[in-house]
Amino acid sequence: MTALLVLAILDYLLAASAVVRWVSAGEDDARRPRFRIAAIALGGMGVMCHAAIHVFDWRVSGGLDMHFFAALSLVTLGMAALTATIAWRQQLQTLGVIVYPLAAVMLALHFFDRGQAEKLNWQLQLHVWLALPAYVILSVAALLALLLWFQDRALRRRELNDWLRSGPPLVQLEALLFRVIAVGFALLTLALVTGVLFVDDLLAQHLWHKTVLSILSWLVFGWLLLGRWRYGWRGPRAVKFTLSAMTLLMLAFFGSQFVLEFLLHRSA
Repeated sequence: MTALLVLAILDYLLAASAVVRWVSAGEDDARRPRFRIAAIALGGMGVMCHAAIHVFDWRVSGGLDMHFFAALSLVTLGMAALTATIAWRQQLQTLGVIVYPLAAVMLALHFFDRGQAEKLNWQLQLHVWLALPAYVILSVAALLALLLWFQDRALRRRELNDWLRSGPPLVQLEALLFRVIAVGFALLTLALVTGVLFVDDLLAQHLWHKTVLSILSWLVFGWLLLGRWRYGWRGPRAVKFTLSAMTLLMLAFFGSQFVLEFLLHRSA
């Protein structure tokens, strides 16, 4: 397991390094396509090793560990997988500079600070496996929103650098952002519905704060999608709504989970 951890972290860091080399290489550099392929391949290998560690943990413990660092590790695993997939289809390798090292750090924290696995019934497992992809997809949407904001600001100031030029055009990036938000919003809707249906006592299970913040996030994302469809919202307004909604969603789980586990020493 330790060897697998080292291999996953090494793959992630090498993938991020390959992205840097890809951006730094000139358009006429013959090595540039090789750097892109190396970044995607190394990122994919890191994802496979990362996933294998979690699968091994589940088999040994007989349950799903959803404590603070385990959940963060799973979310960053999904973000790394989605980043590698998007990078293959779109010119978004630059996301790997943030996502791959983040996944490596969270995997290491989970590996050295594992929580007690929980045996969940099928209803709660369904809720978890809907909530996790929603967090992953909307987290990537938040990164896309930041990239959109940087691109828009650079274009207005005529200060477009190599990192921003390496991404897709502004209109294409904006369209991708809203497609990603729409998918994440649909999954978040299903996660909230299953949570409401299958949770017995929100107060006793320390879930009321998560539910309220998640619903607020859902409302903001929904309002943004409605504004996009009805009024054509875009640019800075879309960025502000996306980041505000994602902040609420992060507080819904990771903020409340941190308070429960590290300050109150309880499990959710």
